[in-house]
Amino acid sequence: MLEYRAQRIRDRFRGFLPVVVDVETGGFNAGTDAILEIAASIVRMDEDGVLAVHRTHNFLVKPFEGANIEQSALDFTGIDPWHPFREAVEEDQALGELFRVVRKEIRDQDCNRAILVGHNAHFDAGFVNAAVARCGIKRNPFHPFSHFDTATLAGLAYGQTVLAKACAEAGITFDNSEAHSAAYDAERTAELFCEIVNRWRESGGWMPSFD
Repeated sequence: MLEYRAQRIRDRFRGFLPVVVDVETGGFNAGTDAILEIAASIVRMDEDGVLAVHRTHNFLVKPFEGANIEQSALDFTGIDPWHPFREAVEEDQALGELFRVVRKEIRDQDCNRAILVGHNAHFDAGFVNAAVARCGIKRNPFHPFSHFDTATLAGLAYGQTVLAKACAEAGITFDNSEAHSAAYDAERTAELFCEIVNRWRESGGWMPSFD
């Protein structure tokens, strides 16, 4: 009789912990434009190898000193960085607290490092890496250049690269009135990532062998 072994997320992703990140920003230039919101969704795998969203952590961020903010970006996201009741924190505090959560999850899941998952992941990773350099953070838990991009994965799985359309094809509810909030977009992206990974598994795709 074969011994049953629970699936582990570290075995599925070669020691990496996928963490879904979304940033809302004041423009498209990671070096000059402000991060206004950042969210990260933690995903976990059950003992049968099924991936699901566990929890989302979200921070409203104060623009760094001298940051550029395009009015067109604010019109697109609906964010008011100067609202008197906006409970935003400094960029280094937001990243510090978020990275502590990620590092704890890495330890708890016995992984080696986190890998950023994003919809057009190079955009989110670029802003995160620029903020890490700006804040002088020494312990970035994410791989410095490798990412999982759900725009690419959704194009392969569903023939759609726009997040809302990919979610619709995957049967995931997407409310356009809630979009462009970092927490909302991170959660929908995380659900999409889990759906693609689980669908691949169910269709006979690769899973780790314990031989």
